[in-house]
Amino acid sequence: MVGVILNNIGSGGEICDPQYIEGAAGNASLMAVTRALGGNSLADRIRVIGVNPGPVDTPRIYQMLRTWSKSRFGDESRYKELLVSFPLGRVAKTEEITDLFLFLASDRSSYTSGTIFTVDGGIASRRSVL
Repeated sequence: MVGVILNNIGSGGEICDPQYIEGAAGNASLMAVTRALGGNSLADRIRVIGVNPGPVDTPRIYQMLRTWSKSRFGDESRYKELLVSFPLGRVAKTEEITDLFLFLASDRSSYTSGTIFTVDGGIASRRSVL
């Protein structure tokens, strides 16, 4: 039996947006801790894995979109217009993230440790959320 530590981090540590310095720094630190602990943790029968979700269909992302919309358009009700710049024109469905967590916690992923999975539709590769 192997224990599993799953860190739900966030992709801010990969993007390093100057408008989100505190979040980027915190996320990057958690990514480093996950990699450092997970590198040798199997000797203690513990796996350590991180997941960096991008924008997910939760109330938090819609509040952020409203804030960005007010800043960009002067009208928070136009937040849906910002979704066109997201991959597939939408945020991630919660099950697209939770299914990964379930797999990583399972025995089917028993050789996985010390790594980070980013699930953001490629946003981190573009280096920008919007």
